[in-house]
Amino acid sequence: MLRHEPARFSLVLDAEGFVPLQDVLLAARTRIAEVSEADIIAVVATIEPEKRRFSIVDTDIRANYGHSLAGRILHAEATPPPLLYHGTHESAAPVILDGGLAPMQRQYAHLTVDRQLATRVGARRGRPVILEIPALDAHRDGVKFYRANQSFWLADAVPAKYLRRSQA
Repeated sequence: MLRHEPARFSLVLDAEGFVPLQDVLLAARTRIAEVSEADIIAVVATIEPEKRRFSIVDTDIRANYGHSLAGRILHAEATPPPLLYHGTHESAAPVILDGGLAPMQRQYAHLTVDRQLATRVGARRGRPVILEIPALDAHRDGVKFYRANQSFWLADAVPAKYLRRSQA
């Protein structure tokens, strides 16, 4: 509901993607009558916790990566760790290595500190390829990075000169 089709469930997101948790509960009950607020909170806590797809703040909830928003969720610029990874698949890797990493249909390019997580992300559409990004070097050269959560970092884009295919 929050990530891709809020309007279909009559949910109105604010500029940062938040909606009252009670609105989500009422929308969910149109499909599953016995769903509770505790059920929704449990989903947030247990579904792919390393990706932190959702967050609850006070009485509001949002999809953290803003897939459903026309505008961009703002994140504070931050100094990244020395090395980040991006998981992709074999057919996309040459295009990314040649042209750089772009957000494509997302608001930001997604990177992670966790090589295994990058591998899982890359395997969603075929044979995974892991790209290494010397993020601290890129940051020193002006590439902007944002901390999304403990697992993911975001960038507006990463030029090709900072991308290298990881050796297993």
